[in-house]
Amino acid sequence: MIITLTPNPSIDRTLEIPALVPGHVHRATGEHQEPSGKGVNVSRALTSNSVANVAILPLGGAEGEQLRSLLAAEGVNFDVVAIRGSVRVNISLTEPDGHATKINAVGPQLSPAELDALTQALIDRVQPGDWVVASGSLPRGVGDSYYAHVCQLVHRAGARFALDSSGPSLAQGLPAEPDVVKPNIEELEGLVGHHLDTLHDVVNAARELLEGGASTALVSMGPDGALLVCPATVVKGFALAVNARSTIGAGDALLAGFIAAGGDGQKALREALAWGTAAVSVEGSHVPVITDHDRAAVRIDTDPDRSQRLHRPTASTTRRSA
Repeated sequence: MIITLTPNPSIDRTLEIPALVPGHVHRATGEHQEPSGKGVNVSRALTSNSVANVAILPLGGAEGEQLRSLLAAEGVNFDVVAIRGSVRVNISLTEPDGHATKINAVGPQLSPAELDALTQALIDRVQPGDWVVASGSLPRGVGDSYYAHVCQLVHRAGARFALDSSGPSLAQGLPAEPDVVKPNIEELEGLVGHHLDTLHDVVNAARELLEGGASTALVSMGPDGALLVCPATVVKGFALAVNARSTIGAGDALLAGFIAAGGDGQKALREALAWGTAAVSVEGSHVPVITDHDRAAVRIDTDPDRSQRLHRPTASTTRRSA
């Protein structure tokens, strides 16, 4: 079983626009809304591909009821912890070339009792051999060490733990020795405190995560693919060019594919890239059913050229769905 934990879920409302021009009035050419939050997106991707999973999340307010309905409509299996605050609503502005500008709301504040209930709901589900994927930002009222605490509980239960967060919650989660961490380039730069311009830079930064306690680092690099860094190996993967329609949730799909394929090694990296690439080919954060065609488009390099320079995104692009 794969269990996802999303402490700060959301409804994501996406508006499609011809081009984003700061300070101008824009008329949307289309709009839709989806259940979201990074762990929720992982569960949605797994559900779309018939991989057993359950999402653990707090819900409150009218928006929480709407989120519940959206998840049920997609067939996602979930356990809910009731909270007093309302689930947040995030706004995304997407352009035809796939660039997305995302505005994430702060979200509700969780009381100590609500946080304890959320943690207990997770632990009640965990069995030896399971994977727990803890993802996204932490809501107000939750300390930066929360993911580290959850990781320790998960390990005591005999399960494995994947962490996809950023900033202090990622940094403080490392000493708990997560089995996998999945930063993107911007998050990795924030952690090590300097720009990463080449693959060599990314490898060295990822090794800092391993020195901090992580067993494996899966780094999503946008158009440059993904890098899997383990204590003894460095493997790079990429997929043949696709028509990118939306980058929102692509990193979540990448992680979903990696864990679905066992969370270790080249096979898992190939599956991760197949899922992540399929995600960018469709609107919003939906992940389609992955086919052998998607897998065949992935290339694995066990001895990548570390002098390769990265393709940096433009200012209007985001790859985060917190």
